[in-house]
Amino acid sequence: MQGRVVLGIESSCDETGAGLVRDGRLLGHAVASSMAEHARYGGVVPEIAARAHVHSFNPVVQQALDQAGLTMSDIGAVAVTTGPGLSGALQVGLAGAKGIAYALDVPLYGVHHLAGHVAADTLEHGPLPEPCMVLIVSGGHTSLLLVRDLVRDPILHLGDTLDDAAGECFDKVARVFGLPYPGGPAIDRAARDGDRKAVSFPRPLTGTRDERHRFAFSFSGLKTAAARWAEQHRAEGRELPVADGAASLQEAVADVLTRKAVDACREHDVSTLIVVGGVAANSRVRELAEQRCRSAGITLRVPPLGLCTDNGAMIAAVGDLLVRSGAEPAPLDLSIDPSAPLTYAALTPAARAPAPAAA
Repeated sequence: MQGRVVLGIESSCDETGAGLVRDGRLLGHAVASSMAEHARYGGVVPEIAARAHVHSFNPVVQQALDQAGLTMSDIGAVAVTTGPGLSGALQVGLAGAKGIAYALDVPLYGVHHLAGHVAADTLEHGPLPEPCMVLIVSGGHTSLLLVRDLVRDPILHLGDTLDDAAGECFDKVARVFGLPYPGGPAIDRAARDGDRKAVSFPRPLTGTRDERHRFAFSFSGLKTAAARWAEQHRAEGRELPVADGAASLQEAVADVLTRKAVDACREHDVSTLIVVGGVAANSRVRELAEQRCRSAGITLRVPPLGLCTDNGAMIAAVGDLLVRSGAEPAPLDLSIDPSAPLTYAALTPAARAPAPAAA
């Protein structure tokens, strides 16, 4: 007997996503991005993002249904990102998800955005090994996580970014280099023609003896070093070798990310590394992760490019796992949490695993 079709809604930033998953299989998904509207500002404008979600919500849901060959009446549950993210953007997605759940009289689940990125990999490679190491790398987040059962067990943070995330570093340096927004893809394209050894940029927190920061990340200093390098060239009247700068910056970021991730796998005796998030689409991050995992005997899993960036399929994947685990749905008065920490995949207390009894 087939399980419920779960509709997933993602609207935490500048992409409106809808996805449909049943029993771990992706049936269809669609994404509308307002990125072009933000490009002239060099970053996401919350009011523009929220307005774009309002306009895109219904068409994106319908596109996902059409791709799957389904209708609204086939939806058996709704999952929606309720945090973290931009407040106005989250509100639009939640309001739409509530309307659908109420109209169809189906369960509603509030999902943590970053848990969605983790679950995205299951749509391509199947269930997550228990345990597995997860490296989340995006515009706003860089974290190393030890994950067991994604929807039942608490998620253990081995390290998080102390300041700028990797994607944020790419965006800010791209602007200094005169490259377009978003910076990550622009840096990746420019780096193809550059020498990754041309500039000796720092590798932050890779030589620390402080155990608290062994698996933590910091890209603010790297961002500043790249900016100073560009400023020095311009101050001396020299043409900026953008390709070399991009390649060297990308190498520094990829080196830090993959070095710490592989070290964490060794430290915790974990044989599978999963790299997710928008920066997982970066060609050098993928290449270096593959090389280092192969040398260390670690299995590397990375979702397809279309599932690395924000999308509704990843939220539907978490919802599908919650449904199949028997988790209690959220109440219809579910609210957003724009700064929600990643402790559990579900952002509703009823769906969380019970706390251990006191000794």
